[in-house]
Amino acid sequence: MERNVLTTFSQQMSKLILNEMPKAEYSSLFNDFVESEFFLIDGDSLLITCICEISFKPGQNLHFFYLVERYLVDLISKGGQFTIVFFEDAEYAYFNFPELLSLRTALILHLQKNTTIDVRTTFSRCLSEEWGSFLEKSYPYFLIVADEGLNDLQTHLFNFLIIHSWARKVNVVLSSGQESDVLRLYAYLLPSMYRHQIFFQKNKRNFKDAYVTLLNQLKRFKLSALAPLFGSLKWNNIMEEAHETVSMLTQVWPEGSDIRRVFCVTSCSLSLRMYHRFLGNREPSSGQETEIQQVNSNCLTLQEMEDLCKLHCLTVVFLLHLPLSQRACARVVTSHWAKDMKPLLQMKKWCEYFILRNIHTFEFWNLNLIHLSDLSDELLLKNIAFYYENENVKGLHLNLGDTIMKDYEYLWNTVSKLVRDFEVGQPFPLRTTKFRFLEKKPSPIKDSASEMVPNLGFIPMSSFVVDKFAGDILKDLPFLKSDDPIVTSLVKQKEFDELVHWHSHKPLSDDYDRSKCQFDEKSRDPRVLRSVQKYHVFQRFYGNSLETVSSKIIVTQTIKSKKDFSGPKSKKAHETKAEIITRENKKRLFAKEEQKEEQKWNALSFSIEEQMKENLYSGIKNLEDFLKSCKSSSVKLRVEMVGLTACLKAWKEHCRSEEGKTTKDLSIAVQMMKRIHSLMEKYSELLQEDDRQLIARCLKYLGFDELANSLHPTQDAENDVKAKKRNKYSVGIGPARFQLQYMGHYLIRDERKDPDPRVQDFIPDTWQRELLDVVDKNESAVIVAPTSSGKTYASYYCMEKVLKESDDGVVVYVAPTKALVNQVAATVQNRFMKNLPSGEALCGVFTREYRHDALNCQVLITVPACFEILLLAPHRQNWVKKIRYVIFDEVHCLGGEIGAEIWEHLLVMIRCPFLALSATISNPEHLTEWLQSVKWYWKQEDKIIENNTASKRHVGHHAGFPKDYLQVKQSYKVRLVLYGERYNDLEKHVCSIKHDDIHFDHFHPCAALTTDHIERYGFPPDLTLSPRESIQLYDAMFQIWKSWPRAQELCPENFIHFNNKLVIKKMDARKYEESLKSELTSWIKNGNIEEARMVLRNLSPEADLSPENMITKFPLLVEKLRKMEKLPALFFLFKLGAVENAAKSVSTSLKEKQEKKRPPKADKEAHVMANKLRKVKKSIEKQKILDEKSQKKNRNVDQSLIHEAEHDNLLKCLEKNLEIPQDCTYADQKAVDTETLQKVFGRVKFERKGEELKALAERGIGYHHSAMSFKEKQLVEILFRKGFLRVVTATGTLALGINMPCKSVVFAQNSVYLDALNYRQMSGRAGRRGQDLMGDVYFFDIPFPKIGKLIKSNVPELRGQFPLSITLVLRLMLLASKGDDPGDAKAKVLSVLKHSLLSFKQPRIMDMLKLYFLFSLQFLVKEGYLDQEGNPMGFAGLVSHLHYHEPSNLVFVSFLVNGLFHDLCQPTSKGSKHFSQDVMEKLMLVLAHLFGRRYFPPKFQDTHFEFYQSKVFLDELPEDFSDALDEYNMKIMEDFTTFLRIVSKLADMNQEYQLPLSKIKFTGKECEDSQLVSHLMSCKEGRVAISPFVCLSGNFDDDLLRLETPNHVTLGTIGVNRSQAPVLLSQKFDNRGRKMPLNAYALDFYKHGSLLGLVQDNGMNEGDAYYLLKDFALTIKSISVSLRELCENEDDNVVLAFEQLSTTFSEKLNKV
Repeated sequence: MERNVLTTFSQQMSKLILNEMPKAEYSSLFNDFVESEFFLIDGDSLLITCICEISFKPGQNLHFFYLVERYLVDLISKGGQFTIVFFEDAEYAYFNFPELLSLRTALILHLQKNTTIDVRTTFSRCLSEEWGSFLEKSYPYFLIVADEGLNDLQTHLFNFLIIHSWARKVNVVLSSGQESDVLRLYAYLLPSMYRHQIFFQKNKRNFKDAYVTLLNQLKRFKLSALAPLFGSLKWNNIMEEAHETVSMLTQVWPEGSDIRRVFCVTSCSLSLRMYHRFLGNREPSSGQETEIQQVNSNCLTLQEMEDLCKLHCLTVVFLLHLPLSQRACARVVTSHWAKDMKPLLQMKKWCEYFILRNIHTFEFWNLNLIHLSDLSDELLLKNIAFYYENENVKGLHLNLGDTIMKDYEYLWNTVSKLVRDFEVGQPFPLRTTKFRFLEKKPSPIKDSASEMVPNLGFIPMSSFVVDKFAGDILKDLPFLKSDDPIVTSLVKQKEFDELVHWHSHKPLSDDYDRSKCQFDEKSRDPRVLRSVQKYHVFQRFYGNSLETVSSKIIVTQTIKSKKDFSGPKSKKAHETKAEIITRENKKRLFAKEEQKEEQKWNALSFSIEEQMKENLYSGIKNLEDFLKSCKSSSVKLRVEMVGLTACLKAWKEHCRSEEGKTTKDLSIAVQMMKRIHSLMEKYSELLQEDDRQLIARCLKYLGFDELANSLHPTQDAENDVKAKKRNKYSVGIGPARFQLQYMGHYLIRDERKDPDPRVQDFIPDTWQRELLDVVDKNESAVIVAPTSSGKTYASYYCMEKVLKESDDGVVVYVAPTKALVNQVAATVQNRFMKNLPSGEALCGVFTREYRHDALNCQVLITVPACFEILLLAPHRQNWVKKIRYVIFDEVHCLGGEIGAEIWEHLLVMIRCPFLALSATISNPEHLTEWLQSVKWYWKQEDKIIENNTASKRHVGHHAGFPKDYLQVKQSYKVRLVLYGERYNDLEKHVCSIKHDDIHFDHFHPCAALTTDHIERYGFPPDLTLSPRESIQLYDAMFQIWKSWPRAQELCPENFIHFNNKLVIKKMDARKYEESLKSELTSWIKNGNIEEARMVLRNLSPEADLSPENMITKFPLLVEKLRKMEKLPALFFLFKLGAVENAAKSVSTSLKEKQEKKRPPKADKEAHVMANKLRKVKKSIEKQKILDEKSQKKNRNVDQSLIHEAEHDNLLKCLEKNLEIPQDCTYADQKAVDTETLQKVFGRVKFERKGEELKALAERGIGYHHSAMSFKEKQLVEILFRKGFLRVVTATGTLALGINMPCKSVVFAQNSVYLDALNYRQMSGRAGRRGQDLMGDVYFFDIPFPKIGKLIKSNVPELRGQFPLSITLVLRLMLLASKGDDPGDAKAKVLSVLKHSLLSFKQPRIMDMLKLYFLFSLQFLVKEGYLDQEGNPMGFAGLVSHLHYHEPSNLVFVSFLVNGLFHDLCQPTSKGSKHFSQDVMEKLMLVLAHLFGRRYFPPKFQDTHFEFYQSKVFLDELPEDFSDALDEYNMKIMEDFTTFLRIVSKLADMNQEYQLPLSKIKFTGKECEDSQLVSHLMSCKEGRVAISPFVCLSGNFDDDLLRLETPNHVTLGTIGVNRSQAPVLLSQKFDNRGRKMPLNAYALDFYKHGSLLGLVQDNGMNEGDAYYLLKDFALTIKSISVSLRELCENEDDNVVLAFEQLSTTFSEKLNKV
């Protein structure tokens, strides 16, 4: 019965987990973090993953610990923050594997004692209460767990853990299939979904029962495993025996010892005693099981157990005396232990486990635990055993050496002291018995000579680039002679007959030519011209929606040197007559303007004053609107005084009416202080005596007597506000506290008053002026300033400067996404207009999808990959020379996941100055220093080029530079401009659900901190407090520590910067905040840590995690925000499906609300009216026809008028009936006129989601994500900015610079992508400059610890990626040899090679990159893409054209060259140009193996699901292709292994001989006086490139040639591993050697053409699938166009087949 429960439920669990596998996201666990999310690692999963690792041999402890530590170090170096958890129950799973029990125990002890990692072992099981409360407190983001154990029962245990984690809203990451590169770790993430929580709730009872059954089963294993060996001895008896042994040792060795010696002698003595007892029990009493008899029938003697223990002692002495460098050369014995050894070995392993379980007995004894990781070495034991029973017997007598002998005798004598029950033999001879411990085998020792890797020499190359970049290391490399067969075979290029017609060296059109040109730029066709015109009109309209800046007409001017405007200007001594006249004219004009404004105010003042009497707030709003439009200070002063008088009146009335009540409505007082601030700050010179008196009176009424007296001292006699009255009107708190607490966001910001002649629309801040100076001086700059602080203004100033200078200078603006490209292009077209010569354009766009005016414009907006194409294209060098400035927006993408190395290439290849903008970089100094080093390089290069040009000019050559290239002198300086202040404060709120309603709690930023964090790192630099939050912090500090010495000094009223200040400014409040922060820090540092802790706890809101599915409450959240006037808002979710569903759910709830409000008969009435309307329409049309026929007009005119009137009336009624009521839509109808609305809607008529977006927009809702077309995105962007849409759900694509400011930002879904960087980018959208004085950020369904983490985490440091790839090297060599201007081209190529961010200030990495560069060249020469001079040949063009897809591009071309495609692509009949379905599907199968590969987790293969449309798993490659691929991979691995062996010279061997995490060293003097050691450690050859720890398992360099060998067997400090080899695995295996199947989505789609099929069967998200298929279609098209260009034979089968495939695939995709 019990077993049935377990079987049934475990099947249900497996099914659920397998069902989620295909949907698993394979993504980076750390999203550009400095600190990651907090996560957990299941210790047993870590153990299982490492012992099943392919390179690992069981029994090799030190290698195992190296694997564990290397993995953990990798996590830590990428910012991982985690805890490792070992559940007590999990131990039961190992009772069938006693050798793993001791390993597990040693691992736990080692991690606890020798590392700083947090290891938890106190949780009994995942169902325990302690575990539940730990999860609640720490809220881990994910748990890393294995999907398969050593047997079914352990797999069940893992499954229980996975299901339980999901139920607790913890995501699961699989330990299998993980891959690591320089910056990231990729893994399968299975997110916790609501359906998992439901599954758990429904099956809670079954879950518990099944778990208990499983445990009982495992416990039975414990008994069955011990009984045959230990007979009647119970678990506790053995534990006591072990305890006794350990206690005895403390008496024998009172001085203490180290763990290896201790473990050796105690485990040996316990094993001998137990075996002795075991043999004593051999005569079983009649009632005992016969089982024991069977075990004993062929039992080994006690002497044989003694021999084994002696060998073990000798092995441990070897471990004590041999450094790792010597042990790594051990020969490898491949024989297995003899069968009869099993009980001996098992008993020994059990005893070792019991000893380790008693290690705590040594608590007060001097035990050194450092070498827990190296307690035994089974391969060494076998090696020694082999010597004694095979070589020693045959007469090979080798001495042990003195040290080893003494130590061995000492250990063995201690063993005999501890074994008291019987006499133990002498230490020598080591073997007293004849029994063979090892099985006989024909070749028992692995022959290291056969393991040699072929030593490949380098093919000699002579090229300028090679000599310049890698010349310094060439002398140390082995080169081949020119008559070597490898070199001579290069000359005969292998090409087969079919390729005769192929011009492989013909220059291909590049991506620029390929991307769809939106319009034919040279066409004069009126239809084309009309669409061009339409495009420009729309772009201007789109640009206008982005910002309300009037268009500027630019005229080219001659260049004058500009002055530096940031310094003070000196006055000139004499004014000229002309200047005097101008000044007088200006004066007259100004007086006239003033008069006009005075008249305007006189006309308006009465109505505004009346309105203020009725409703103070709307009156004040009108008053402020007038102030905005008014220019005259004297009029403004009058207006402000009128406002102040009205406020005072309102305050008096309010206080009288509220008399006796405790609370007053302070918003009136706030309005009054606002007016006073404005008067005192802006017009204090113009104030008259009466004005000052009125202000003083107001202050007295508010209860601010001291301020009133300082402004206008009055005699007590005249004091018109008596004490009693004062209480009646006073606000009841001091002026400083009042301003901070209630007026925080109104506080006046320190803005400059002096205009800058370079800027018309606003007065720039000091830092903005610095940017303008940078541009004026042709300098470069890295600019880091918060989102929406106005940093992009510099870009437009820079564009304007270049546009004014000439008609051919170019500015390139590089944006990270297509959406941003479209937006910037529209802004530029709206801002600037210029009359250019025919064929030239002002603004152009270039993305992978389309281009427009890209090379004939002055401002090019593009994405990094496309700009790289232009910079690397050999024949575009003359255009590149026209570039005057490059602007990099969102430059922190340099640390991003995709395409980061491209940003690096661009920054080092451009010769002109640049501006690099970002809101979020934590190490801008390092970045600036790197870029400055690049600029110095260019300074030198420019000098050389200048000299060459000058000398050519003398000779009479015409230089290849544009005429003004060298006249525009650039500065080579790179400035760093930092600005940290946001214009408006952000306040954060946490949403929770109470009594079925949503509540908001203010989240104080300090609640995110812990005292530990402040002590370690201080306050995060961008954690700012709003003034009211500073007051809250002071109050909390005052309340907690009653005798706080500085309480008075830091009280707001006494604070030095507020003292008697009538107008407290934003900067004063900032100083107060800093003082409080440094005070709190000093509490922590000076011993008041407990008080500080209580302050932080006090500021934290109640954490209340709602158990239910909060997303169902999403519409309620939106409605609440509307009521609080917090819309427009952006809601960030991170899954495409969730983004769309959330928007639709809000729309549905509004529709339901409307349905409820609609009168019951309304639908019927609408139907009737619609019918009538149809009839009237028909009659009108009939009437028209009659009118045209008949001549009698009069009566008919009346008739038609009646019909028309009826028609209009009916239409109005119908519209009214169908109209959406105001409270059933979030759209602001007034924001956009109907015509504009129709214009925007018209553009998405034929788009995939057009209708849906239109329907949502009518209710003021939209969504925005990466799988939408740009027209769809534009609709949402324009309508949101215009204020029509007020609710938009979006993914992170919006965070990258898209201009969509709003009032509030809501985070409505937790995700690994919600990290410190994205949080800052997204929350930065809240608070529109000039509209909102404060932005609000809401956290909805985001766990509490995560919120804290986001607020306090630093933004990422930019670290370099691995910069080179084989295709990049080929593209660089193409540029160097074919560039229009060879000098310039070579300088660029060297700049890319020399200046990677990864190697900046890292000479060792630089050397490694030089070697990688040489390896790439070797490969390219051997494959026939380069000759020995480095010139491109063969199919180099095609390889570099498909550079997006390395290594698939290399494999594809090798298939083509080997004739495989020509064999495959045979038409249906001779002379036909059509190919059968079968041929097409086979071709698709090959391409699906090469491009767009997506793997399933290995476990998913076990699935027995039925698939309806798709095949799901991709079939294997056709045999001939598979063989060709294996051959290609083998060639690469031979070259790459040679490269790794050469690079290994750069390794830091000190580090290689220590464990990576605990830094435990295994170095020392090699043992030379022992003949036996020299004999056993004799395999030095063939172990150069792999880690010495990995050598312990008998691995050699030749293992690197095997594709399934894991990447991390190589040395850890050379900075490169096997993942950089351009191999394409026909089958990929995880680190346990399990196959990872490929997803057949592309082939499946080709067969059935259904997106839905891919969603249902292949487990893909619809948006993602569409995106991937689109990419696949682009790839096929790109290949087919390239092949057509390369082949002159019109009817070549391969070309025709690819064209047919491309057409069919695109047609299917277009139907979707």
